[in-house]
Amino acid sequence: MVTTGGTSLKDDIMRLYQPVHLLVGTPGRILDLAKKGICVLKHCSMFIMDEADKLLSPEFQPSIEQLIHFLPANRQFLLFSATFPVTVKYFKDKYLPKPYIINLMDELTLKGITQYYAFVEERQKVHCLNTLFSKLQINQSIIFCNSANCVELLARKITELGYSCFYIHAKMLQDHRNRVFHDFRNGACRNLVCTDLFTRGIDIQAVNVVINFDFPKNAETYLHRVWSLILHILHGPSCRYICC
Repeated sequence: MVTTGGTSLKDDIMRLYQPVHLLVGTPGRILDLAKKGICVLKHCSMFIMDEADKLLSPEFQPSIEQLIHFLPANRQFLLFSATFPVTVKYFKDKYLPKPYIINLMDELTLKGITQYYAFVEERQKVHCLNTLFSKLQINQSIIFCNSANCVELLARKITELGYSCFYIHAKMLQDHRNRVFHDFRNGACRNLVCTDLFTRGIDIQAVNVVINFDFPKNAETYLHRVWSLILHILHGPSCRYICC
């Protein structure tokens, strides 16, 4: 069963009247169902956190810790992430006394990705972006900004320059975000402007250029923004990663 915020609670309640062996969802919705006594977790033996670094950030950690109280004492935790910042270590030390750690990367390497840095004034960034569009061979590009307002403003400017462009951010309705993601993935548009909402679990093989219109705030975000290119490299084509 899949459950997320912004969808029908009634449908979730009806579904949970039947046996559910695997529940995939967002922390807030699952916690809401557990508090209402609708989602009974006392026999749930496994608690999996995909993108654990995000789920253990200040935004989600309170919900995660509340959820843990609904689980049995002998539950097993599994944490998956490309990065493990100090917040994950605190959680590990508190809840996993004898963890088994599997590390598939010796270092946070970006081998296979050509990286460029464009040092420009703020007012020159759109002109720089226009130059990149004219010089690079772009199948599809993802362009990151640090705020929803900047996303919409930049998407408007890119459209005015004559390039096809979608945008996506957390302030949009979930149905609208789903539609944008689906259309972009199917090739309906060449460029997508987004916030860091779009850094997790994204695998779009046609994307060969990622641009940071706004510089990422930390190293973990830098890696997650480029993750779609890392996946892309596994399929062979060359990729470019550009910071403005």
